[in-house]
Amino acid sequence: MPRFVPSVLIADCWGSVGDLTFYHVDGKCYYKKKPQCEFKGTAAQLEQLEVHRRAMAAWRTVPHETQKVWHEYGKGALSHKPPFDGTSHISGQNLFVSAYHGFYTLGNEHTPEPEPFTPFPVNALEFAGCERPNSTDLLLRFHLSFENCPFPEQYHLLLKLQLTSPGRGKKPGLMRNFLALDACHAGDSTVEFLIKDYRGIWGLDLQEYQAALCLTLFDGFTYRPSITCVIKERLTL
Repeated sequence: MPRFVPSVLIADCWGSVGDLTFYHVDGKCYYKKKPQCEFKGTAAQLEQLEVHRRAMAAWRTVPHETQKVWHEYGKGALSHKPPFDGTSHISGQNLFVSAYHGFYTLGNEHTPEPEPFTPFPVNALEFAGCERPNSTDLLLRFHLSFENCPFPEQYHLLLKLQLTSPGRGKKPGLMRNFLALDACHAGDSTVEFLIKDYRGIWGLDLQEYQAALCLTLFDGFTYRPSITCVIKERLTL
């Protein structure tokens, strides 16, 4: 291991700079090169990166006056960073990019127009069971009810799901997104999610699974998400 030799200008080193890391053993300073690990990303990550690049390119085409409107609407959107006292908010660019990603998820990728947020309708959501419609896929059902919602078809449900062996914890990096088969309906309704090749996604072929479920109701007009509902269920197939 190479040893760092002090000089008149530099008596000691520690920490990292460039590809070198300095460290001490028995009061003497040494350095080593940091390992270079290249991770090109999965196909899904690369796809999302391209969507993000298109969103940023689209933002640069938005007229300045329209960008100012986005910034005003961004003041009403709470940030996920502290302080959490209602004083922080996101920028108009963040709001625009979030909307762009959202419409891409809905299969309707386009340059969004600024829209003010409206309160979400009162709703209730619960797990309603599962079945296998064929030998490879899994169908999950949830009961959803709205209260005094004049335009329920404006709202959609997005599911984040990970299937594991019973008793195992979830890993956020293994959660996968699934959009409900249909938009929401008025009153009490059943919302379904089709999970194609569920065994292949998580590499598990079991008779019983533990499912980590995170559901988000969002406004399909502005792609504003509501509070996420987290459910933990055991699925017997």
